[in-house]
Amino acid sequence: MQDVLFKVCIFGDGGVGKTTLVNRYLTGLFKGDTRVTIGINFHLKKLEVDGKKVSLQIWDFAGERRFRSLFPNFVRGANGGIFMYDITRYSSLKNISEWLKIFKESSKNEEQEIPLIMVAGKLDLEFKRTVSRKYGLETARYNGFYGFIECSAKSGQNVEVAFKTIARILMEKADLS
Repeated sequence: MQDVLFKVCIFGDGGVGKTTLVNRYLTGLFKGDTRVTIGINFHLKKLEVDGKKVSLQIWDFAGERRFRSLFPNFVRGANGGIFMYDITRYSSLKNISEWLKIFKESSKNEEQEIPLIMVAGKLDLEFKRTVSRKYGLETARYNGFYGFIECSAKSGQNVEVAFKTIARILMEKADLS
């Protein structure tokens, strides 16, 4: 079987750890001095899921408000998405409705619903947690996310799980599982 390619957008407020998460996934290394994303970063990662070769085009979108008007252009053609928030910053969940509205409006011309998962980052800062796991899970369910994962780019905990989860969901939606 040939590789299957999926475009995945990762989005959420600025400073929640999107770029750090993507970098950890791509390189296996934690880089704590990541600079603010200007616009969007694009990456390609090949992986194997359930014995099948998958390529993920990962579109890491800047979370700062000044870039939000650009977001709809990058959502078009997406197969899936990852909404990310920071467990130590309750305010990083505050804009979830706005992010989801933009994502869904920008992808409404797609043939089918685009699956999204919610990823809670900075699990290594459990001692500073302001968003409980229970509340994150309830928010994910309420908003119709296909999955919920807590992870840490610093420790590496559940980083690969997050990307394999979205890849597996996309394969099921494409009837490739």
